[in-house]
Amino acid sequence: MDIIKNAKTVVVKVGTSTLTHQNFRMNLYRIEALTRTLSDLKNTGKNIVLVTSGAIGAGIAKTGMDHRPEKIEDKQALAAIGQSELMRIYEHFFSMFGHTVAQILVTRDIMENPKARKNAENTFATLLKMGCIPIVNENDSVAYEEIEFGDNDTLSAYVAVLCHAQALIILSDIDGLYDSDPHKHPDAKLIPTVENIDDKILACAGGTQSNRGTGGLITKLHAAQIATGHGVPMFIMNGEDPEILYKAVGGSHIGTYFVAH
Repeated sequence: MDIIKNAKTVVVKVGTSTLTHQNFRMNLYRIEALTRTLSDLKNTGKNIVLVTSGAIGAGIAKTGMDHRPEKIEDKQALAAIGQSELMRIYEHFFSMFGHTVAQILVTRDIMENPKARKNAENTFATLLKMGCIPIVNENDSVAYEEIEFGDNDTLSAYVAVLCHAQALIILSDIDGLYDSDPHKHPDAKLIPTVENIDDKILACAGGTQSNRGTGGLITKLHAAQIATGHGVPMFIMNGEDPEILYKAVGGSHIGTYFVAH
């Protein structure tokens, strides 16, 4: 498993459940570990692109709320509040480790507009050439698709395509894709490799296990369909300890690997 080891450009996606505690406050210990690990990997010569959720969660924490609201307009307002807070935290930690970050807010329909897509490709290419770490999020304050569906899983696949990445890693709150729901079936077995995402594989996906995010395995499988269909291999790993990325870069088979076609 030298795919990640040999990859020049790696896109890493992290979800709200990885970035926050159960009370919606930011998990600074985990964010510090994530930014330190990504900075270290960049120091090896890799291009690193981070796709992050968490703006709404950061907004909830900033305003002192104790729950995730249901109304779209409330979520969009919280995203507007939380996005600056989220970037402030990322910039603080990445700068501690000697790296410059750049914020990119996009909407999913950028892939449908050839001119916008080309502009996005050029922006990513230029930022990586400058040695920056692009930090990408859905523009939640004006778009609602990802607020309702996906927690940026789909977005991360599109970003991997735009960046011509050689690997997409989704850090989740589970170890990978199982043949049944491990929360309900203790004997569920991890599927180490997925060659094709067929109906049988799609049937293995359940809903989200977190009340802080909006994703789930089905959205990750849809992301895998997009990424692998464009030649980008994808991995699902447990983001509880971001240093797991060292093992992946070292060649260990971690989580579930989706073969690119």
